[in-house]
Amino acid sequence: MTFQRSETPTCADVEGCDAVEIVITPKTKDLGGFDVRRVLPALEKRSVGPFVFFDQMGPAVFPPGEGISVRPHPHIGLSTLTWLFEGEIMHRDSLGYVQPIRPGEVNWMTAGSGIVHSERTPEDLLDKERPLFGLQVWMALPKDLEETEPSFQHVAADAIPSLDEGGVRLSLVAGEGWGLSSPVTVHSETLYADVQSEAGAVLTIPADHDERAVFPVRGAVEIAGVRFETGTMMVLKPGQPVDVLALEGAHYVVIGGAPIDGQRHLYWNFVSSRQARIEQAKEDWQEGRFASVPGDDEFIPLPD
Repeated sequence: MTFQRSETPTCADVEGCDAVEIVITPKTKDLGGFDVRRVLPALEKRSVGPFVFFDQMGPAVFPPGEGISVRPHPHIGLSTLTWLFEGEIMHRDSLGYVQPIRPGEVNWMTAGSGIVHSERTPEDLLDKERPLFGLQVWMALPKDLEETEPSFQHVAADAIPSLDEGGVRLSLVAGEGWGLSSPVTVHSETLYADVQSEAGAVLTIPADHDERAVFPVRGAVEIAGVRFETGTMMVLKPGQPVDVLALEGAHYVVIGGAPIDGQRHLYWNFVSSRQARIEQAKEDWQEGRFASVPGDDEFIPLPD
């Protein structure tokens, strides 16, 4: 299976675009009836704020007897966040947490020095037809926290702060923005908002964060008079507020924050500011030095 990429324009290719710096068209991978769109990292932009990895899962509908089954795999040097629009996933990790995640909830896992987890369709749902649609992101930990102790946090849907005005409903998934502060324990300046907007409604994204991007998951949006379709990420120019107009109604996310503190190396599920640390993690996984996931003893070999 291979990723395919369509031509990716920059703002210079878009007439009249004076608010967007880069437009990223994601790579798409077919996992057999289930598409994943890889937005970050991209050649044009490796990260946005602390976000070094951004995947869209689905939308897909699994028939009875089928679902996702991501076997136990390791992470270092990052935090992961799962945000679902439809469906349910069961999280299990080497700290002993067993936690389903549903739309509107947050599963926030900080790998730090090392953690192992699996992600599967809950067994009690396998006999039913089920949708799955959502986002998975990784955020690089600051250099001084890369080896912190691993941890896991689940935040219920009713604890996520929101605002609803002018035809725009915004949920602040993580970080700070629009006078809201999420209870998710981020480790650097972060912005992650889920926005559902009626046709004709406008959201102003303030210039509070150095780096910002918009990604529509349903519907199209207009920025600086230019229409952008579902499934493209618009990295905004810094230092100015930007208005996002929903065309025919739209559902999109806004991400951003402070730039990461230096280069990050990515290999498989590992993120680190030091290549030597990546090599050590590879060896540790091959030699079985990572902790196991209680109740889920399958193993994914280190990729070539």
